[in-house]
Amino acid sequence: MADFDFEQKLYAEGYKYIAGVDEAGRGPLAGPVAAAAVILDFNSDLFNEVNDSKKITPIKRRKLFDLIVQNCISYSIKFVNEDVIDKVNILQADMIAMSEAVCDLNLNPDFLLVDGNYFHPTEKAKNIPFKTIVKGDSKSISIAAASILAKVARDEWIINVADKQFPEYKFAKHKGYATKEHIELLKKYGSCKYHRKSFIKNFINNNETLL
Repeated sequence: MADFDFEQKLYAEGYKYIAGVDEAGRGPLAGPVAAAAVILDFNSDLFNEVNDSKKITPIKRRKLFDLIVQNCISYSIKFVNEDVIDKVNILQADMIAMSEAVCDLNLNPDFLLVDGNYFHPTEKAKNIPFKTIVKGDSKSISIAAASILAKVARDEWIINVADKQFPEYKFAKHKGYATKEHIELLKKYGSCKYHRKSFIKNFINNNETLL
């Protein structure tokens, strides 16, 4: 279960505004990558149920999303769309999304806790000290909260935008991931404007002919 250990150590070192940063949607064949940054109020006990978004049911994720948004000190969610992903690659798109989320907070964080083992911020965010944490969304409550914000925001974008425009792909069901059903629908209909063309090309090269 995610806890405040990392944050408490940073508090003891004099840091005040500690932002958790995470992304969602790195692997799908379609849709944007989403990133969130959030600064929690560690004096509140409202966040005890916050954990890695992948370990929480969609209904509970939505409830926690509202709890975090309504009670955090600051939060920001940013998307980088499939055109940019195809142009710069998914790793760079992740860095852009996370950096923009950090820079869009309504106050300046003085330290970042970032999920994963790599973070190369863009120019605007490069002067903020940070620590990367492998599987940070299950270790740091700030990162876990960011993972929930990013996951819910991206899923709702897929449902409310992509699925409504292209219901034949059943985006609401698979969220753009390479499920068996999604692959079959790609074979049947070809790709739409929300598909990541570079991902589909790599998938074809590594698996089978889709189109």
